[in-house]
Amino acid sequence: MTQQPHSNSLLTTPLHAVHVELGAKMVPFAGYDMPVQYPLGVKKEHLHTRQAAGLFDVSHMGQLRLHGVDAAAALERLVPVDVIDLPVGKQRYAIFTNPQGGILDDLMVANLGDHLFLVVNAACKAQDIAHLTAHLPAGVHLEVIEDRALLALQGPKAAQILAQWQPAVADMRFMDIQTLAINGIECIVSRSGYTGEDGFEISVPADKAVAFAQALAEHPDVEWIGLGARDSLRLECGLCLYGHDLDETTTPVEASLLWAIQPVRRIGGERAGGFPGAEIILKQIESKQVDRKRVGLVGQTKAPVREGTELFDSDGNKVGIVTSGTVGPTAEQPISMGYVRADLAVIGHELFAEVRGKMLPMTIEKMPFVPQRYYRG
Repeated sequence: MTQQPHSNSLLTTPLHAVHVELGAKMVPFAGYDMPVQYPLGVKKEHLHTRQAAGLFDVSHMGQLRLHGVDAAAALERLVPVDVIDLPVGKQRYAIFTNPQGGILDDLMVANLGDHLFLVVNAACKAQDIAHLTAHLPAGVHLEVIEDRALLALQGPKAAQILAQWQPAVADMRFMDIQTLAINGIECIVSRSGYTGEDGFEISVPADKAVAFAQALAEHPDVEWIGLGARDSLRLECGLCLYGHDLDETTTPVEASLLWAIQPVRRIGGERAGGFPGAEIILKQIESKQVDRKRVGLVGQTKAPVREGTELFDSDGNKVGIVTSGTVGPTAEQPISMGYVRADLAVIGHELFAEVRGKMLPMTIEKMPFVPQRYYRG
């Protein structure tokens, strides 16, 4: 993707002019000038995605390829997940870890047959490229893709809409990925997304992105969706945002991401360990002991409890902090996620959030706050 500097030194995506023309409110995000909302407004954008289909420009994300017969084994030495056994046409959530067991970034890894396709967070893109470059062995080549945009079409009508251009997408299941021609354009299509809804992420050539996106947006069930609703959608479905709910000081076990570490990489598995911070992370898994845990929280008042709010127990002791929070448009109540002392991370336990000098009661609840509706066949 060709990145052109914006007048205030921010980068822009190939769809920047479209957002401006549509009247989007633009804000700096991860070094890019990005749409936070359109005239429809965050709440209506959120609800439209849950009810029909939302179109997101996520071209600020990093798209990478790893080439070479040892690419999977090389990447597996940097993440605590099973890459070697990832089938062709499938993708998997992965985590870059540091020697302390902390999370450098979370990413998607896909097996496209003759190479691995990676999508990394925009804010971590440069450091991820440097990390890979420093650790990949000879014979494994990193290709940074700079000539493709990335779109997400999310919502219960996404498959029906996209199938009008390419019927093959209807047969895809959650976490499937393949190269398909859509509207005459070669696309890399995964059935996945960051909203908890069924949907697709579509990598398209940058010079075709505007025409492709406008064709989708012309469908009566499709609305453009900004970063504001993207954030509330992912929070309702219990999905983390790097730099907020995940960071270099937090291990995958503390972050309640144990589901992302397959048994083959754990103690007793045939390829256990071998990744940065393995001794710390595997010890936490085996002992089931950490100082803090990521939990979901539901407010018992109408006030939103946002990032940075401190959490206290009934005796007034500080026991945690909120890392994401809003009033969920679908959940219709204040929802947050954050980290609390591990012994208090129990469903139903009541804590108190200090908001403007008041102690607001919150209850630890199971995530997601609204059901995920991925299509698994």
